[in-house]
Amino acid sequence: MRIFKKKKKIHLPDFWHEYEDTFSQKLPDDINAIRFVVLDTETTGFDYEKDRILSIGALSLINNTIVVQDSFEVYLDQYYYHAKNVEIHGILRDERKESISEIEALQQFLAFLGNSVIVAHHAGFDMRMLNCALERYGLPKLLNKVLDTSYLYKKTLIYSPLLTRKEQYSLDELAEKFDIAKKDRHTALGDSYITAIAFLKIMEKLKKKAKFSLKKLMS
Repeated sequence: MRIFKKKKKIHLPDFWHEYEDTFSQKLPDDINAIRFVVLDTETTGFDYEKDRILSIGALSLINNTIVVQDSFEVYLDQYYYHAKNVEIHGILRDERKESISEIEALQQFLAFLGNSVIVAHHAGFDMRMLNCALERYGLPKLLNKVLDTSYLYKKTLIYSPLLTRKEQYSLDELAEKFDIAKKDRHTALGDSYITAIAFLKIMEKLKKKAKFSLKKLMS
């Protein structure tokens, strides 16, 4: 006789269900109609368990155009800082930037994000930091499809046994390659803007390749 264990019902907040409901709408087949959200996070360091997100910046991109009025930027209340990283991103604990709690930031970000396709440079890091933050509040991982500009850039390069392709390309390297100004480098929204421009340049190159599609892009 088999005994079936009753699954424990997990109660999630309304804002998560609202985010989850956006995925009932299928992404458009036309890549120009898809909303991409280009994002970046600034953090206290690179340890997924110990470090925390200091700021999240994101831009909306539709039909090869950055939608300037549809952007997102938030600073988080955090009490764990690395002095050496502050020198890079310039976010100080005693700075008078308007900041909110981590859970409030996540709630606002999910509302902005919806079912859009995420674009980020070295996306694995940002996604892991965001998912770790969600996990702290008993929330599931992000559901969105994700594109990494570092990986996509490599797809634009012509393969040759005589040329050595790097395993990873930095955002600075892409900015130099595509002649993108680095005025607001190392701010979440500034890096999102650089990533968005690089993504558009990469897409121009990839669209020239045969049988280009989002499905092929995601593979």
